Amino acid sequence: MYVAMILVLIAISGFLIATGVAKRRRARTILGGVLLIGTILFFWFLGFWGEMLWFQALGYTRRFWTVVVAKIELTLVGLAFGYIFALFLMLPIPRAQRRIRRWSCALGAFIGAIWGLNNWETMLRFYKAVETPLVDPILGKDTGFYLFRLPFYDRILILIGLLSFFAVLASVASVAVRYKDLALEVLMTGGGDGDARRKREKLRASVFTPLYINAGIFLLILAAGRYLRRFHLLYSTWGAVTGPGWTDVNIRLLMYNIVVVITAFLGVVLLLPALRRVFQGFVAPRLKQIELLHIATLASAGLIMLLAWLVALAIVPGLFQWLRVEPNEITYEEPYIAHNIAFTRQAFGLDRIEEREFPASSVFTPDMVLENPAFFSNIRLWDWRALDAVYKQFQEIRLYYEFVDVDIDRYTIAGDYRQVMASARELWLPNLPRQSQTFVNQRFKYTHGNGITLTTVSEFTPQGLPHLLIRDIPPKSEYPELEVSRPQIYYGELTYEHAIVNSEEEEFDHPSGEENVYIHYPGQGGVQLSNIWRKFIYGYKFDGTRLFVSDYPTSESRIMFHRQIRERVETLAPFLKFDEDPYIVLMDGGLYWILDAYTTSEYYPYSEPFLSSEVIQYKEGN
Repeated sequence: MYVAMILVLIAISGFLIATGVAKRRRARTILGGVLLIGTILFFWFLGFWGEMLWFQALGYTRRFWTVVVAKIELTLVGLAFGYIFALFLMLPIPRAQRRIRRWSCALGAFIGAIWGLNNWETMLRFYKAVETPLVDPILGKDTGFYLFRLPFYDRILILIGLLSFFAVLASVASVAVRYKDLALEVLMTGGGDGDARRKREKLRASVFTPLYINAGIFLLILAAGRYLRRFHLLYSTWGAVTGPGWTDVNIRLLMYNIVVVITAFLGVVLLLPALRRVFQGFVAPRLKQIELLHIATLASAGLIMLLAWLVALAIVPGLFQWLRVEPNEITYEEPYIAHNIAFTRQAFGLDRIEEREFPASSVFTPDMVLENPAFFSNIRLWDWRALDAVYKQFQEIRLYYEFVDVDIDRYTIAGDYRQVMASARELWLPNLPRQSQTFVNQRFKYTHGNGITLTTVSEFTPQGLPHLLIRDIPPKSEYPELEVSRPQIYYGELTYEHAIVNSEEEEFDHPSGEENVYIHYPGQGGVQLSNIWRKFIYGYKFDGTRLFVSDYPTSESRIMFHRQIRERVETLAPFLKFDEDPYIVLMDGGLYWILDAYTTSEYYPYSEPFLSSEVIQYKEGN
């Protein structure tokens, strides 16, 4: 139904536009265009509003609209800034070349809008920036500058630099077009009299003005970029550790300052005619032909800048590092290694850890075991891979249940703090028999997993099996504090499909011998399908006509989606980094998922980075 609606509306729009153009009827063309755009926006809005209702159901409406408004505002600001900045850069281009100006401004607006849409998070961090008491020892900036402000300055500079670069290209195109027009004029007039020739000479000289202006602005932007790169020395890898070493502090910082001055000076030279003429007297004193003189001026400025960058930023620091620092690395780098250690400890919160020495004995006696029963009874003997295989063999109960992995946790059991291994019994719909994989079964009947298994880390039965503290369906617990009163698992690591609960169709809860036990969802999770509009939205978003015309959902039914744990929390908080492995816990008879989350930044100064690939390698190696 939804696909047919979209196709019909698009077909009508296309017909109106085509017939409107053919018959020169502007109203029909406009109507067709409005209908086409309206169709696209309407069906986009269905998906958008469906997500908003999900955030609202979870109590995160403010979080949803904060991000949406930030994206809209920054996109519009970026579009306006890109257009105005490009227009300013295009002003020196003659009015006769309106096509170049229009396309350049349109490109600037497009680049600015894309920049704004992609940098909403950076903008919010900048807007909510805070100062910190910790100051870097090299440039004297607090870590808040590096975490919140520097990323925004970097991205602003990238936008301006990109717009300026395209403005230079547009100026080159303008020069080419103007010279083509001048050449045609000469051919048509045959050279003309002296006044005409002098006028053309003046025009030939003015053709390069837009290129000079935009090239000068581009060099000033490059100078600003080199100035910002000074702060990026706090992430340098030239020395023995991450962060500025001896060469960075004593040589590269000075070289950056020199490059900033040279590049900015060359930019000002290209912008100001008086300085430009003096510069031309040095770099091209004998050139009389106007075109060659201007080309030589621009090329000389670019060559001087490149040579300055090469010598100051690569050759000189490289020679100092090679000839002076590396042969005496311990002496030169020692204070900077200390800075790295201090800031790395601060970045990872290691400075708050209390350090204590514990005396160790080289002699092991039976008395040690008797004196430390809590310690030795919690030494893990079960390998999680072997235990996972045992769970799958003895505790899955039915083929449509699945254990993903085994997690290690700690519970207080009978007054003792014990280390245990737990795993959730999740529903895995692909394991249903093919004839049972119907729309009703997948959406209304098979909606959740059931219970967990939990065992001690070191105990075995006489048959060599794990000592199960929680087992079977429905869950049976060995201790009262481990009782599972709400065993249903509606969210999990395997729960990728959406489901409609509390409908006219009873939900399968668990098998009981030859019979099955059914329930109606008693909770408040998901979005309530309280009216026909919501049913229409989620019919479009998920199952199409089948959901919209189904009689099973009622006004009390709730649709659950984003049920996969990692995907769920990443949708809620895209600005956090999450651990790869959620784990399930039992608390007050209910089952809850826990997923460790971290705030991370690539901009913390003077600290050693710890990449996600290193985390993965660590887990695989252990």
